[in-house]
Amino acid sequence: MTERRSRGEGGLSWSESRQRWIGRVSVGFTAMGKRRVVTVSGRTKTEAKAKLREVMRDHQDGFPTERRHRTVAEAVEDWLAHGMGLQEPSTVVNRAILARTHLVPVLGRRRLVELTVHDVDAWLADRATMLSTDTVQRLHGILRAVLRRAQAHDHVKRNVALLVDPPRGTAGRPSKALTADQAARLLAAAEADEAMRAYVVVSLLTGARTEELRALTWTHVDLEGKPPTVALWRSVRAGGETKTRQSRRTLELPARAAEALRVHRTSQRHVQLAAGGRWQGAGLVFCTSVGTALDAANVRRSFRRVAAAAGLDAQAWTPRELRHSFVSLLSSTGMSIEDISHLVGHASSRVTELVYRKELRPVLTRGASAMDALFPHEKPGA
Repeated sequence: MTERRSRGEGGLSWSESRQRWIGRVSVGFTAMGKRRVVTVSGRTKTEAKAKLREVMRDHQDGFPTERRHRTVAEAVEDWLAHGMGLQEPSTVVNRAILARTHLVPVLGRRRLVELTVHDVDAWLADRATMLSTDTVQRLHGILRAVLRRAQAHDHVKRNVALLVDPPRGTAGRPSKALTADQAARLLAAAEADEAMRAYVVVSLLTGARTEELRALTWTHVDLEGKPPTVALWRSVRAGGETKTRQSRRTLELPARAAEALRVHRTSQRHVQLAAGGRWQGAGLVFCTSVGTALDAANVRRSFRRVAAAAGLDAQAWTPRELRHSFVSLLSSTGMSIEDISHLVGHASSRVTELVYRKELRPVLTRGASAMDALFPHEKPGA
């Protein structure tokens, strides 16, 4: 069963074997002079006609009609292979895991040209029921970047992800801080762990970020100075940059931290001698047994060993919470938010308050005490 159409509008026919309407239209010739025919199909005649008109419209607009079959999965793999630019290797791995775990299995088989705002909305809403808000936002960013690259290469006309706002996900694992007793137990456990002693002590007593300690070199540690200091000017981020310009700071080392680093330096020299020609060190303070940089998993695994020895729930604590504990413990002494902000390298005290609100003292008493001293309250009838 066929229908005659005007010249240039293609043709429609019913396929008994496929039980679908099939549309075909010529879109010019190849470089070898062979006619190029695009085929579409639909469950109804109206659907097939609409697809045929869309093909013709794309052809008239100069859109490459032979790329209509490219899928979301193919676009994702192309972006992972060629669209990540100068991102850090850890970022590339993270985005690849997220894309292949949460994007490709759900939307991967969808053709790019058929991907709709509704598809993206439904996908993000589903992910939001199982992932944190931050992860949902990352997935949305991945799809935006994938479609932006596909759009630049004429695989799709518009980036539908730009028309969608990501929903709020599940509540993430809240950060927490050690109590003074827990911190004392952790420091005691670290004393018995040669590999992690200095790391735990310096992190807890200076509030340094784990990414700053992993990049710390001996050239930035002055143990002979009066007082001894540590210069937190680098991190493991791209180019060695710290999180912000304000993050660059030089801190006086508490006596316990300075002593831990002196012992650690001597121990590291012995390890270097034992490694011999296998040593690949670049002057890192905290490194592997052959001098190479530690990754986040190395530190997390070793820290949990110390946490378990201190009687803590090892799986419930991470190295970054030593920084939260630093803020909490200083706040408990009555130190001002402004001073704590400078020590942890925040751009302003507002950042400190927003990020570490739970760790800061909820009640500031100095103002009330001062005013009571100026204007004593006399009880009625006294």
